[in-house]
Amino acid sequence: MADETPIEGVLTTMAVESLFPRLEPLLPAVQKPIQYVGGELNSTVKDWDSTEVRWALMYPDAYEVGLPNQGVQILYEVLNERDWILAERTYSVWPDMEKVLRDNAIPQFTVDGHRPVGAFDVLGVSFATELGYTNLLTALDLAGIPLEARERTDEHPIVLAGGHSAFNPEPIADFLDAAVLGDGEEVVLAISEVIREWKAEGSPGGRDELLFRLAVSGGVYVPKFYDVDYLPDGRIKRVAPNRSGVPWQVVKHTLMDLDKWPYPKQPLVPLAETVHERFSVEIFRGCTRGCRFCQAGMITRPVRERNISTIGEMVQKGVEASGFEEVGLLSLSSADHSEIGDVAKGLADRYDGSNVSLSLPSTRVDAFNVTLANELSRNGRRSGLTFAPEGGSERMRKVINKMVSEDDLIRTVATAYANGWRQVKLYFMCGLPTETDEDVLAIADLAQRVIATGREVSGRNDIRCTVSIGGFVPKPHTPFQWAAQESWENVDARLSKLRAAIRSDRKYGKAIGLRYHDGQPSVVEGLLSRGDRRVGRVIRAVWADGGRFDGWSEHFSYDRWVKACEEALAGEPVDLDWYTTRERGEAEVLPWDHLDAGLDREWLWEDWQDSLDEVEVEDCRWTPCFDCGVCPQMGTEIQVGPTGQKMLPIVGVSQARQADLLAPAGSRDSG
Repeated sequence: MADETPIEGVLTTMAVESLFPRLEPLLPAVQKPIQYVGGELNSTVKDWDSTEVRWALMYPDAYEVGLPNQGVQILYEVLNERDWILAERTYSVWPDMEKVLRDNAIPQFTVDGHRPVGAFDVLGVSFATELGYTNLLTALDLAGIPLEARERTDEHPIVLAGGHSAFNPEPIADFLDAAVLGDGEEVVLAISEVIREWKAEGSPGGRDELLFRLAVSGGVYVPKFYDVDYLPDGRIKRVAPNRSGVPWQVVKHTLMDLDKWPYPKQPLVPLAETVHERFSVEIFRGCTRGCRFCQAGMITRPVRERNISTIGEMVQKGVEASGFEEVGLLSLSSADHSEIGDVAKGLADRYDGSNVSLSLPSTRVDAFNVTLANELSRNGRRSGLTFAPEGGSERMRKVINKMVSEDDLIRTVATAYANGWRQVKLYFMCGLPTETDEDVLAIADLAQRVIATGREVSGRNDIRCTVSIGGFVPKPHTPFQWAAQESWENVDARLSKLRAAIRSDRKYGKAIGLRYHDGQPSVVEGLLSRGDRRVGRVIRAVWADGGRFDGWSEHFSYDRWVKACEEALAGEPVDLDWYTTRERGEAEVLPWDHLDAGLDREWLWEDWQDSLDEVEVEDCRWTPCFDCGVCPQMGTEIQVGPTGQKMLPIVGVSQARQADLLAPAGSRDSG
């Protein structure tokens, strides 16, 4: 790697030794200094010179958001299990730390070994949301890595993007060397092997040859090897490879046997407060419910379940290794696991009387039952339940293919309230295709009916319902990828009417909480979600103007983005509205059409037309195939149970002893 790297015009020595001796005296000058210290339980620091390939893994947000990220933790562990690979983590630094680093010419560093990010072979960045793009530029600049890939030399790391937002990396294509679509467990090892071999040969052909080797595999997207041509009206004419051997389409990676990859085994335990403090086990991956707004469900197909014994073993080892007192059973729709009842009962039996509790993320209305809920709250922790009807009216739920009727919801909340729950949270979206004011106002009617039902079945008046609303953003690789995004003015106007409707109800209004975000951040997310390479100029302009942490309301500036669009896109036939509130036609080449998520484009278009006709489509887990294209195209298949297995008690440990072992250390009997 390079011996010297410029930061703000200052030459900084890029040794692989720890930067901590220089950093430590400066920590009292910043907020939450502990987030930069490292040394978490189960973290790994390897000897630099004893390894052959070195990764810096980044989640482009603050430590408190990034550390619990499941994807980064899994890759961190998968890579470090190989003795020839070193992997360390880095997160976005807050503006106060950014200033300290610049003032003292200290580069972006990892929290494990406090090594300079610019010294690694790969900087792997996991994007869960597009609003982290400006944070990538900050990290690159602090690391002394040129912002644009074309300016990098053999001395700089390969900048590689992954995560859900990598399914359309075009807005940040200028800043990336490569991107990977889909599951990362296997592909990061394959990439490491390519780098290892290339380095062992003496790095022939330099950086360009390494990227070419990655690109010809068909599983790594290298933007520099693709040219984009535009039509006079601003639409894309075509995206084509510019080098022989590079594939026309790059395909996603799909891990087909989750039981062989039971990660994380050694979960990281944060030193500072984080957004989630629990041990999370992914009980299945993928979703075929077919919600038309849901990019995660579409791009992670097919469904692949972990079996009950693997889940039990992962929970046991993870709790023992971390000491976490909450276990989250995670997936896109966890209650849909074919053996969720047995999973919940088996875990509840194991940890009955201990300090370990179980939780599910938001639960589908039609998958909830009180038996499951009682198992999850057996240790006395009965927090609020969260359901996601998404659309306020029956008509809207047909449009988005969320097959939940109002009567289904009322029956479910009645069961919950009758069995001791006092708080229910309902999640909706505003700005959905074909939405009207009436569809949004129907949310107030539904919430009022929920409160009335709760009071009736429980005989109590302390019933609460919280309505949480997010702005809808059309996403690539979904049936709504062609849809016009609603303007932020219309979204805010509808939410204002909804708030007035709830507040004006004297009988139920005080029992209903309303939480929502204004529509402006959703517009920017829409720009970044469906943008093409021209949007990279906008991102760079926003960053140069001080844009940081755009996913945080206190740091976000809509005016900054509008200004950057006007200036960076001046002279182009496109603008902010062109990328957001414009409906696309069937024949239009979309920026991500050369990136293959496995979904048949014609099937997506037909589903978009079905949504406009308010036609619902069943879940293919339980019905004949609907020809979305994933299974035959990816060589995959749906993997669901039931397996018929049962979760056994922890071997050799009595029920009482289990509770004792799992109690906090300070509370155990010293005798």
